[in-house]
Amino acid sequence: MTQREWLDRDFYAALGVPSTASAEEIKKAYRTLARELHPDANPHNTQVGERFKAVSEAYAVLSDPAKRKDYDRTRRLFRSGAFARKGFRPEAGTTTTTTTTTTTAARAGSGGFDFGDLFGSHSPFTVGDPLGGVGDVLGDLFRRAGTRAASARPRRGRDVETETRLSFREAVAGMVLPLRVSGPMVCTSCHGSGARPGTRQRTCPHCHGVGTRNRNQGGLGFGEPCDDCRGTGSIVDTPCPDCQGAGIGDRTRTISVHVPPGVSDGQRVRLPAQGEPGLAGAPSGDLYVTVRVDPDPVFARSGDDLTVTVPVSFAELALGTVLSVPTLDGQVSVKIPPGAQSGKNFRLRGRGVAHRGAAVGDLLVTVEVAVPPELDHEAAEALRAYARAEETSGFDPRAGWAGKR
Repeated sequence: MTQREWLDRDFYAALGVPSTASAEEIKKAYRTLARELHPDANPHNTQVGERFKAVSEAYAVLSDPAKRKDYDRTRRLFRSGAFARKGFRPEAGTTTTTTTTTTTAARAGSGGFDFGDLFGSHSPFTVGDPLGGVGDVLGDLFRRAGTRAASARPRRGRDVETETRLSFREAVAGMVLPLRVSGPMVCTSCHGSGARPGTRQRTCPHCHGVGTRNRNQGGLGFGEPCDDCRGTGSIVDTPCPDCQGAGIGDRTRTISVHVPPGVSDGQRVRLPAQGEPGLAGAPSGDLYVTVRVDPDPVFARSGDDLTVTVPVSFAELALGTVLSVPTLDGQVSVKIPPGAQSGKNFRLRGRGVAHRGAAVGDLLVTVEVAVPPELDHEAAEALRAYARAEETSGFDPRAGWAGKR
């Protein structure tokens, strides 16, 4: 049922009840009239049939608490002359609609005007809450109408996602990666216009390039997509032969992806306007490349720091030594002092991951004693001699451990 019918018809009068009637009174009145006016009881009386239809429509609205509430608020609004105070007037006849109404309704469809604002908390129509939340009723009505018009307008292309895989060192250093992409792209012949090269689109003469046409329904105006240009605002007289006027074609191309230094596993690289092309010349979407990083057999990563574990012998830690440690740029020497403990970390400044415009991380070197899986006779005897000397010196590796004294 249209908004106009809500304004013109008095559903209470159709049922013969006052506007203050209870739900039970409305139900009782409807049952009485339905039995009296039913078409089966009046097979040759068309006037009675029309009245039965009107009674049924009235009951369908008034028997539903939500519909009845909206009906009462809307009728109070128009009877109060509120629209006239804002430049809105209900129709006096059947075809006359004010210019202000139609223009504002069209703006509501394009996002420039919202009935929720007109009848919102700061509206003069809601002072003392004489009308309740009528802005919700009319605001939803206009937003639904506007959505249909906006959906046909040229819209931005969708974003596209893909993945690529890099080695650990490639991700740390950064690189330019060639990426082959297949799918819909902007037509290279017409550059997305849809018109044959050498020709151009023309403004739609029916909607004057707006993409919508106004339709009057009752006292309200609605913006709908223009049928002639399909909501684009432009007409192509001579379509491009390569894309048949769509402005889009399938092809394969190679894109250079600049992967920044220090990219981490799962990080996305955005390529603006490299996604699916927009319709009717609208901007293309973006391409997002998710980087997957393979683990490295030597290095691990902790933020911008690199970590490496270097196996050493007991003698090297006990006596001290100089280790040759790998870095991303080659080997460096690290001095291990006598008596260093297994698991101790040594920090090499500036040998970690470099980010563009950020400080370089460090390389954390962890020394870890490697125990030989088996010893020959000579090594075993030497180790036993050392163990006796160690015991004689009073060294106990578990002194102070687990409460031991």
